[in-house]
Amino acid sequence: MAEVVLSPTERAIENQRIGGLQLRVAALCALVQICDGYDVNAIGVSVPSLTHAWNLPGPAFTQAFLWSSIGIMVGALSAGPLGDRVGRKPLLLASLTIFGLASVLSAFAGSLLVLSILRFFTGIGIGGAFPGAATLTGDYAPHRLRATMIMVTFTGAPIGGFLCGQLAGVLLPRFGWPSVFLVGGVVPLLMVVALALWLPESPRFLAAKGRLSPREAALLQRLDIRPGLGTAAGIDLAQANPIKMLLGRGYALQTVLLWIVFFCSLMNLFLFVYWLPEVLHLTGMTPAEAARATSFRELGAILAVLYLGLLIDRFGPERALALHYAAGIVFIAAIALFAMPYLLLAIMIFFSGMTIIGSQTGANAACGKLYPARMRTSGLGWALGIGRLGGIAAPVLGGYLLSRGMAPRQIFLSACLFAVIAAVTTGLLVLRGVHAEPLPSSSTAD
Repeated sequence: MAEVVLSPTERAIENQRIGGLQLRVAALCALVQICDGYDVNAIGVSVPSLTHAWNLPGPAFTQAFLWSSIGIMVGALSAGPLGDRVGRKPLLLASLTIFGLASVLSAFAGSLLVLSILRFFTGIGIGGAFPGAATLTGDYAPHRLRATMIMVTFTGAPIGGFLCGQLAGVLLPRFGWPSVFLVGGVVPLLMVVALALWLPESPRFLAAKGRLSPREAALLQRLDIRPGLGTAAGIDLAQANPIKMLLGRGYALQTVLLWIVFFCSLMNLFLFVYWLPEVLHLTGMTPAEAARATSFRELGAILAVLYLGLLIDRFGPERALALHYAAGIVFIAAIALFAMPYLLLAIMIFFSGMTIIGSQTGANAACGKLYPARMRTSGLGWALGIGRLGGIAAPVLGGYLLSRGMAPRQIFLSACLFAVIAAVTTGLLVLRGVHAEPLPSSSTAD
């Protein structure tokens, strides 16, 4: 293939310098991820208290977990095409509004059925916000540091999960389970106002607009893009169905491999997110203690962000992520097979979070790096959406194994197999046919 010649606009975006604008976008998108991470974990840390409040066994809440994951899948699959065709900022504002309202209403649920319905809508908002925030961060990052910056914003998700566990440990004994959902709803709704005021739209969408406000024109100028005639030429925006592009033009093998990785990775992630608090409760911890212990998993995921994004940018996802998934097998097996004192168990939970959630965060960043901008939200959104099938299977698998009388911690043994598959499949990404290329300014010969 002949060398790709970028338009001046694309060259400016792909080679932009990191400054105050880029850091502001990354910080706001990280706050979105904090809200997402909190609300993903809210149902899991609330279940030990709900089993007593509603006099229901733990496996009964498989229904709420299941509809949460179905909602996230629907949101992620819908968000991709919307974000690539309509814009990143409208997607984020709508997503935060949906899951903020649904979470507030969850605090007033009086039955498992109502809670499950509200968790479905919470999931739709969460599923839309994840890829939207990651993609907008990627649009304000130079190509050489894109995976690193996306991973930095994704620290928000484990930070949100950690805060959820720590706050639940304080809120549950004093105010009960509704307080967990109230916090998870009010904060995102306040964030909607902040994003509307301070979060810019993607520079590609701004450059393609016919009329710009003075503020939008000044933003493009900060990126060395001169608004006006010819700016929109050669911009890497979706001109066709983004979903069709994922399975064509040399991206089909990469797409299928990433879907397998995300399925196995999210199967493990949600098996731990949904069932670890209840498993720890069944093994003798109070609901508050289980929530706090679970939160160490999120701290481990934050540690992974400090190095994994740089390794992906330096060595590629094939090696960095494959080894990271493989390392997780050791810590998963330790939690499943050995009875440990609290401190040692907390350490194993920490390292399991580093390798399970950390690897998924790395997969998100790799996906944002491997797809070009015109299909980036769809690529990540559909990988997350297909992966949510694993998130749907995880609560069912955990509930089934518990109902069959398996020792609570041993339900996590199944996660070892999925970690092996994720590691092998990630390594196979080396066989992908093409590398992400921005849209050329003129046609090139094949």
